[in-house]
Amino acid sequence: MSAPREVSRREFIQATSVAGAGLLIGFSLTGCAPTPTAPAGPPVPLNAWLRIASDDSITVIVDRSEMGQGVTTALPMLLAEELEVDWAKIAIEFAPADKVYTNPLFGMQGTGGSSSVRVAFVPLRQTGAAAREMLISAAATTWKVDRSECHAETGAVIHTSSKRKLRYGELVKAAAALPVPKDVPLKDSKAWKVIGTRTKRLDTPLKVDGSAVFGIDVKVPGMLVAVVARCPVFGGKVASFDAAKAKAIPGVRDVVQISSGIAVVADGYWPAHQGRAALDVKWDEGANAKVSSESIATLFAAKVAHPGAMAHHVGHPEAAPAGATMIDAVYQTPFLAHATMEPMNCTAHVRPDGVDIWAPTQLQTGAQMTGAAIGGVPPEKVMVHTTYLGGGFGRRIEQDFIAEAVETSKAMKVPVKVIWSREDDIQHDFYRTATLHQLRGGVDAQGKPVFLTHRMAAPSAMIRFFPQAVKNGLDGELVEGAVELAKAYAIPNAHIDCIMTDTGIPVGFWRSVSGSYNGFVVESFYDELAHAAKKDPYEFRRDLLAGAPRFLGVLKLAAEKAGWGTPPAAGISRGIAVFKSFESYVAEVAEVSVASDGTVKVHRVVCAVDCGPVVNPAIVESQMQGAIVYGLTAALYGEITIDKGRVVQGNFDTYKMLRMNEMPVVEVHIVPSTEAQGGVGEPGTPPIAAAVCNAIFAATGRRIRRLPIGKVV
Repeated sequence: MSAPREVSRREFIQATSVAGAGLLIGFSLTGCAPTPTAPAGPPVPLNAWLRIASDDSITVIVDRSEMGQGVTTALPMLLAEELEVDWAKIAIEFAPADKVYTNPLFGMQGTGGSSSVRVAFVPLRQTGAAAREMLISAAATTWKVDRSECHAETGAVIHTSSKRKLRYGELVKAAAALPVPKDVPLKDSKAWKVIGTRTKRLDTPLKVDGSAVFGIDVKVPGMLVAVVARCPVFGGKVASFDAAKAKAIPGVRDVVQISSGIAVVADGYWPAHQGRAALDVKWDEGANAKVSSESIATLFAAKVAHPGAMAHHVGHPEAAPAGATMIDAVYQTPFLAHATMEPMNCTAHVRPDGVDIWAPTQLQTGAQMTGAAIGGVPPEKVMVHTTYLGGGFGRRIEQDFIAEAVETSKAMKVPVKVIWSREDDIQHDFYRTATLHQLRGGVDAQGKPVFLTHRMAAPSAMIRFFPQAVKNGLDGELVEGAVELAKAYAIPNAHIDCIMTDTGIPVGFWRSVSGSYNGFVVESFYDELAHAAKKDPYEFRRDLLAGAPRFLGVLKLAAEKAGWGTPPAAGISRGIAVFKSFESYVAEVAEVSVASDGTVKVHRVVCAVDCGPVVNPAIVESQMQGAIVYGLTAALYGEITIDKGRVVQGNFDTYKMLRMNEMPVVEVHIVPSTEAQGGVGEPGTPPIAAAVCNAIFAATGRRIRRLPIGKVV
């Protein structure tokens, strides 16, 4: 019998997929094996985003985190468009933490807000254009000709008249010594050869062959693995603990207290997990031990009984116009977990002279500052190695999982990887905000909406991250989208206000943030107004949006592609919704059936999006599809409930995901647009809950005002 050895998860899947249920996952693809090549010299940097080696290979430094949204393809496409290169020569590398890679939307290096492409759309093209001009100048100097006689083409500079050619790899050293030109003209969009094409993703082969390194894959020599015991009540802390039983587990090296709880450190995950289970710990549960979903609902109701911070006020919404048909409604949305495919994890190594952090992080600046504060070193001594992210959705902006690894490594004086279980992930999240909305609206005799009041109570995530954005008691992000839609619909008498309400439950940024609840609330309520006006819900919106052409464009396209106005199949009803978020406009039509037992089935979703100039249509389509299924899962099933300060849900048995057999057909249609760039990672989420709930109303006459939908009974 051979000695036991460590088996990678990919080896395990390959072996068990054949021996188990017959699902074949491990296979080989002819032509995917790397082809041996002659060694090239070290790549030469032309700027912070571009390196070229003597063999003409091109490395694009990607300064945003790849969490499935396609930035490792879209961002290189922007640079490649102006650089004039062979796409097959491009490789990618994640950027280190450095101020040069600051995201201007945040003032930090980070990924979120559906900002990656729209922020980089011009700067990365300028970077590619400047590098191209440096290479042309280097060739012209070599040939002793005027640079106007040269042009770049497919990774080389060509002397137009003599057809002489020098490859970029031959020119890069000379080009790197030249000054970087400023104000280089960019190509006209009519000349684009890369932007706007369905370019294959650069990260797909790496994920297929298993070479893509996610945070949970990281291995460092001498590394130990830690699992952390955290107080089940938010805000609680360790009162006392006895580590004897935990230390008796074979493979457990030590048990150390850190700021978030107690870290059990072992040779691997399983002994660390067993050690935590054996740990004898008593918790000081603190002030939140009596908090429940019921107490939070009561708190919200008390808050909306009083005026909040004003976000929008127009006309005379103090009293409803005479003769208007009025509707009053209360809408509620729950806390939601991010439930990323890859649970939280981080590897850190704290040394006297510096800190290394390997993490699937959305916020490199935050990781660097966390490492510096805990490690006691200057930020420049903290190296952040960004891995691929198995989903982000805003969760990996947070620093809790990074701090745990850094603190534990500092205590152990060796590299330590902290791994969270799925239960850890769901029960110790920074949740999507729960909300309560009190609305009143009215339509006049002609069926036009003439009155709207909307008051919301909700916790604020912005006040923790960007306190400067909260002014006069108003977190504008909480009402974002709701205000824009009230303006787009041109409601003449409208008032929107908001009461920031701390519940004791930690909240953070969740895919589409406020759009995830405001899209549901306001587009469901406008649907109520449409029915009160006795108008078709699409026509009602269409007529109101005459002065908002981008809203109107996506609304019309979605309705047309869905066949709005024609009878749906038997047993199917349609609902429609439109929303703007992250500078993109999205409309969705959902086709839904409701079974006799109340089970809701979404059969088809037709999505229209206007996100400005499109870099890669395939990525836009996949992001809309992903955002729709993310929002649909939440609408149908998503709910985090609180009892005695604790999260009730623990895994996917109690925090349900949409299953493959429940997935609707999703059609995505892109509006050709030369308007300002918008995001695509999140804007597909806000309209879906309203579109589905509006379809449920069309089918049953029942209005869904509280999520999740569950069964319609």
